[in-house]
Amino acid sequence: MAVTEQPESEVSPPSKRGLLRYNSPLAQVSLLGLICFCCPGMFNALSGLGGGGQLDHTTADNANTALYACFAVFGVLGGAAHNLLGPRTTLLLGALTYPLYAASFLYYNHRPGSQAFPVTAGALLGAGAGLLWAAQGAVMTSYPPPNRRGSYISLFWCLFNLGGVLGGLLPFSFNYHHGNDAASVNDGTYIAFMAFMLLGAALTLLVLPPRRIVRDDGTKATRVTYSSPATEFAEILVLFANWRMLLVLPAAWASNFFYTYQFNNVNGILFTLRTKGLNNVFYWGAQMLGSAGIGYFLDFGFSSRRKRGLVGVAAVAVLGTAIWGGGLANQLRYKDGKLPDLIDFKDGHRYAGPFLLYFSYGLLDAMFQSLIYWIIGALANDSQILSRYVGFYKGVQSAGAAVAWQIDTRKTSLLSQLIVNWGLMTVSYPLLALLVFLAVKDEDSSVSSVEDGKEKDNKLSAPTSLH
Repeated sequence: MAVTEQPESEVSPPSKRGLLRYNSPLAQVSLLGLICFCCPGMFNALSGLGGGGQLDHTTADNANTALYACFAVFGVLGGAAHNLLGPRTTLLLGALTYPLYAASFLYYNHRPGSQAFPVTAGALLGAGAGLLWAAQGAVMTSYPPPNRRGSYISLFWCLFNLGGVLGGLLPFSFNYHHGNDAASVNDGTYIAFMAFMLLGAALTLLVLPPRRIVRDDGTKATRVTYSSPATEFAEILVLFANWRMLLVLPAAWASNFFYTYQFNNVNGILFTLRTKGLNNVFYWGAQMLGSAGIGYFLDFGFSSRRKRGLVGVAAVAVLGTAIWGGGLANQLRYKDGKLPDLIDFKDGHRYAGPFLLYFSYGLLDAMFQSLIYWIIGALANDSQILSRYVGFYKGVQSAGAAVAWQIDTRKTSLLSQLIVNWGLMTVSYPLLALLVFLAVKDEDSSVSSVEDGKEKDNKLSAPTSLH
């Protein structure tokens, strides 16, 4: 029988308190951000090049289809794995699959006729990513103080996306000499990605057991109880009938669906190789700005938490509509997916518009996903329940991404891909607003979670709580 965690209100001795404590939620969420900086952050930078850095996108599309198909399954199962194994082991098993994926494209650089290794590595990464992100979600939504979850989400998102920023600089610098040529990235780029990913896997060994995490007010974030595979299996099945998760489902499906279009068919098609890397620096930098802005507002915008959530949904909806409208105007310039000449960052006015659009896509992604995490964190205090909720979210998210990569493989028109992405996000806004209205309470002590149709009162102060 393995362990999971539940909220506890035991008070630790005063000597254990302090901002820089290693066993504080702040330190552990920061460590989690560094792990994701090295692993998913570098993966995002690699994916953001379009085609995994390859000129022909077919292999990367197939690898990503395998990745997200497995991610869809292991994302849902990841919450159970976290509850059985704990965060350290779950994160380690997940992180080790990232350098293998980068290595597969290094191999493909020398054997471009064989897709077997990249596709297999993609499937393994899907399983590993499901484990890693379920553990990440459980930690990020259950450790922080309830009235600061938005800020902690922003901190994590900034550290995580700093990986994408640095990862964008790697191909920009290593491939700068290609100038206006279209080409695949060189070996040094893949090796650098692998080195960072291996470092991230090593950092997981520093993660503390949940029972040792103490908040600044002296209360323990969690305590250890017992779970079993049978219990976790039953609880996973219940998620698919949970009305809260059903309202999250369209947003979850949409939240990674647009990556295929943005990476392959905006950044991957319009720009020179070195400019793709530079664009990713700003794409992931925009994510840092977006998450910081929405996180601060969701913690401090209004005294009413429900009102903060509703206004947050409205703000993201307005911004999202404007950005996708700009995307439509840009897409109409190259309906067939071809431009006479690739755009380079030195092209001045010709570069400015598409660059601003791609930057805005990154901003919207972070705001949208940070908002979803905040809402999920407001649904329960129990880290067991939150790990399952986040696992469900990541599983559905990845199922949508798997479909999106296959849509691109089948050469679906770019205008159709844009319209579907825009439509999916638009449908999700009113459903998220309804969820906030029905399930997010203003009084911290009144928050309750529902599992199996039975209401379980949470004894700690209530929550508010990813791309």
